[in-house]
Amino acid sequence: MEDLLYRVALTFIPKVGAVTARNLMSYCGSARAVFEARQRELLKIPGVGAQVADNIRSKTALQAAEQEIRFMQQQGIQPVFYLDDDYPRRLKHLPDSPPLLYYRGQACLNPERCVAIVGTRKPTPLGVRHCEELVEGLKAYGVTVISGLAFGIDVAAHRAALQHELSTIGVVAHGLSRIYPPQHRSVAYRMVQENGGILSEYPSDTRPDRERFPMRNRIIAGLCDALVVVETRRRGGSMISAKMANDYHKDVFAVPGRLNDRQSEGCNLLIKSHQAALMESVEDLAYVMRWDKADQASGVQTRLFVDLSEAEERIVALLRDQELLSIDHLTQLTQRTNSELVRLLLELEFKGVVQSLPGKQYMLVR
Repeated sequence: MEDLLYRVALTFIPKVGAVTARNLMSYCGSARAVFEARQRELLKIPGVGAQVADNIRSKTALQAAEQEIRFMQQQGIQPVFYLDDDYPRRLKHLPDSPPLLYYRGQACLNPERCVAIVGTRKPTPLGVRHCEELVEGLKAYGVTVISGLAFGIDVAAHRAALQHELSTIGVVAHGLSRIYPPQHRSVAYRMVQENGGILSEYPSDTRPDRERFPMRNRIIAGLCDALVVVETRRRGGSMISAKMANDYHKDVFAVPGRLNDRQSEGCNLLIKSHQAALMESVEDLAYVMRWDKADQASGVQTRLFVDLSEAEERIVALLRDQELLSIDHLTQLTQRTNSELVRLLLELEFKGVVQSLPGKQYMLVR
């Protein structure tokens, strides 16, 4: 409980965001050590100035954390710290991932397959139908559906997932003492009760202020294996999510629309500029992701890893744990020479197990 108090208090320090909070943890060694550090020690940490150091030394954050923990216990909210085993592994390696997540629900935060579906808040009936058909098709692949519980495509994706008994997680831009928009409370309740969940990086009383929505989108992009855009204009949250997903080396797909259709301008632009793959059906996504249907997946995976050497299995285990690693990081973790590692990674690529990405980074083929 004491560790939890300090971990929660990290999220209450004024002017301390995700990056600075992780820096504090890295330099001090633990959340408790952050609050016990002396002023001069804090000032040596990147991103920490006199004002932030004073905020840490103040008791205000700890007092707020005590109140927050009481609320969490009353409401069944689970704290998920970035050093915990159940912290989303897809987020863990990202430099701006939240140090602490607030979670209410039943769904696993580390599902085997995860697809984010985003789009306009004012979709056409055709866009909603495309979204519903997409989710229905994803059921065969045992996918968890991620979105933002907003009006339009977001809530359509959540409702379709509930209808087809798929796990679905809503990432919100506010604290869990409320649901925004309030019209979606019943959907959120069903998600929490029916093997889904609601996830936030913000303490309970945080309001859904406008600037928090783009920050929320980075979590949606980070949590998924693939992100699908269904109807969007050239500007808006969905385009931000697509850019972030590309930055995180996720696969991005867009449903094409008619020429001169404003609601599809963003999707068509993503496809035209090679920022997203054209998607006409679920099979397009499954083909790129190399996914077999859920009832076939276990057999395929067994065959896939039969012929791996001990050294190759070590690399696969590291990538399964971290999801994305650079060749420099792999060299440190495996204690092998660069030339040995390059040879092993090339063999794994030939076997269809590992995929190379820009910047000499590697991930498992799903």
